[in-house]
Amino acid sequence: MSVKEATKAAPAPVRATPEPPRHTKKNRAWDEAPRWQVYLPLGIYLVFTLIPFYWILLFSLRPAGSTSLVPWPMTFEHFEKVWTDRSFGTYFTNSVLVGVATLLMTTLVALAGGYALARFDFKIKRAFMLALLCSQFVPGALLLVPLFEIFAELQMINSLGSVILAETVFQLPLSMILISNFIKNVPYSLEEAAWVDGCNRMTAFRIVVLPLLRPGLIAVGSFAFVHSWNHFLFALMFLNNQDKQTIPVGLNSLMSADSVDLGALAAGGIIAAVPVVIVFAFIQKWLITGFSAGAVKG
Repeated sequence: MSVKEATKAAPAPVRATPEPPRHTKKNRAWDEAPRWQVYLPLGIYLVFTLIPFYWILLFSLRPAGSTSLVPWPMTFEHFEKVWTDRSFGTYFTNSVLVGVATLLMTTLVALAGGYALARFDFKIKRAFMLALLCSQFVPGALLLVPLFEIFAELQMINSLGSVILAETVFQLPLSMILISNFIKNVPYSLEEAAWVDGCNRMTAFRIVVLPLLRPGLIAVGSFAFVHSWNHFLFALMFLNNQDKQTIPVGLNSLMSADSVDLGALAAGGIIAAVPVVIVFAFIQKWLITGFSAGAVKG
């Protein structure tokens, strides 16, 4: 047998598979922190975050004059008081109308303006974007007097329309910039392909672009709703009648110079917070997707 034949007949040497490195205590200190170093700061933060909420819940559920740290016996008299005697049912309805109307108007106008900024080039585009950014540095309190004069001329004082219009105008700059960035992430070739198939620009936008903007629209609309729900200044200045006021103004009416009804104030705060918590609980998936949107599959 020749050397060449012997080499072919000999089995190939089996290479030993290297064992995975074992994690010693010394390696673990660098690779993975002990769990208590993660859970302890999170637990402390959670305690400081939840204590104010528990305190509000405690004052709203325990009887008036009680000093117990546990809401027992539990009572709903404070909720009944603010909802009926303090007209919080009316405030709640007005806040819902203002929030939903602001959400719709802000989203629609920001969608049109954001598409123009993302897809068209014009001479004053950079100056317009700079003006939108600079408008965010102007506090709303600075414009209360001119806005009041404008709404007085339009006979919109003591109307929910004045608050809705003011909230929409102040939400539009940032919303328009965010929507334009979302539209820029949608490849322009998708619209061009729709045009080749016979769609006009509006149809291509509705069929191709709009479904991909759902997370961004939900993010912009949710912030417009929450801001208008919690905003106090415009409702205080432009609404005079009690049946036109919103929840923030109603909460302010529970505090007087002589005394504060803590139980009623806590119950009103919970009524004001629960809708916002429910909204964010349902849209949190879309909200996170909207903020992290940076690419389009396909």
